[in-house]
Amino acid sequence: MAAHVINEARRCLQCKKPMCQIKGCPIQTQIPEMIRLFLAGESAKAGEMLFENNPMSVICSLVCDHENQCEGNCIQGRRGAAIHIPSIEHYISDAFLDRIKISKERPKDQKVAVIGSGPAGLTVAIKLIQKGYDVTIFERMDKMGGMMRYGIPDFRLPRKILDRYQKKMLDIGIHFRPNTSIGGALHLDDLLNDGYDAVMVGTGVWRPKRLNVKGESLGNVHYAVDYLQNPEAYNLGDSVAVIGAGNSAIDVARTVVRRGATDVTLYARSKRIAASQRELDYAAADGIDLQQGMAIKEFTDQGPIFTPRIFDDEGNCIGEEAPVLRPADSSIIAISQGPKDKIVSTTHGIDVTDKGLIAVDETGHTTMEGVFASGDVVMGSRNVVVAVREAKKTAQAIDEFLTAKRDARMNSD
Repeated sequence: MAAHVINEARRCLQCKKPMCQIKGCPIQTQIPEMIRLFLAGESAKAGEMLFENNPMSVICSLVCDHENQCEGNCIQGRRGAAIHIPSIEHYISDAFLDRIKISKERPKDQKVAVIGSGPAGLTVAIKLIQKGYDVTIFERMDKMGGMMRYGIPDFRLPRKILDRYQKKMLDIGIHFRPNTSIGGALHLDDLLNDGYDAVMVGTGVWRPKRLNVKGESLGNVHYAVDYLQNPEAYNLGDSVAVIGAGNSAIDVARTVVRRGATDVTLYARSKRIAASQRELDYAAADGIDLQQGMAIKEFTDQGPIFTPRIFDDEGNCIGEEAPVLRPADSSIIAISQGPKDKIVSTTHGIDVTDKGLIAVDETGHTTMEGVFASGDVVMGSRNVVVAVREAKKTAQAIDEFLTAKRDARMNSD
């Protein structure tokens, strides 16, 4: 691994206009500088730079859509193989994670509640504790990580990495309340009444999107977001139909294969596949079949019924064939997720969009004073790096809000 990473790093041309960074990376990771420092024997400095820019760097190095981001924009890829940038980033950030010393400004005597410990919540928590705020994370599950832990399979993102993050968060003084669902016993108003000066909602999207077809409530039909949280709880049988063809659907299919199913098929409604080619290649390598142009019509005890669609040469649907049963022991719906509404439904003053997402201004401020939101609960289901990028903006806005609040209090005194 080390030799491979070094050889890859040596292939970097140190472009004056690095498209891998400028165009390819949503969070503008300084890729050429990272590689330069690494080759100069300054890996610790490179790791510090990576963490400061993206606290989830080690995770993004594993789960980002690299072929369409940094690698896809590497100039070396125009005439051969692109530099395997994620391997270099992972090597550096993984080695640096446990050694990082996070500096903190003097305590500001202001408390911030962060609801949810996914990429947005963790990023905001890290950035604000660095600023000297007292931060408490409220998480409805037993461990930190959110969708990174409970929505991405272990073979893609090892749980040990998330455990190391949790230890680091506790070591730097972030308070953690597990198994605490805001909107249950505690409401958001309770946090404000108990002295939190600001609240950040980063609860993600955990409500499965329904297909609204007959048979969706049958005992052999499940939702991807539920299945990925605890695959061991499911007895799916040997043949499994996965409805959808995005990266999440492939995560489900590959997990099902690893749980013992021998006949797994992905069914896509369109000819256009949402998943990256790399994920499709991995699915094919795992023996997973892909059927395109299959519109789900109904679920039965014997398996799903599809209406095969007819497409023209440009990929437009121009007709349908007679419905067909595809026998399967179980079916898993993996088309998308939306936000749960426990916080909004138990709090007066927080507006939502027509999609049920929390409405915010350009700073992440909701329609309720002192309450911010970021990540998927605002944008809908996205990838980790986009959530981190937006969370950094929200953390800055919270700091500015709290600074103004602190200044106003001092002036009144």
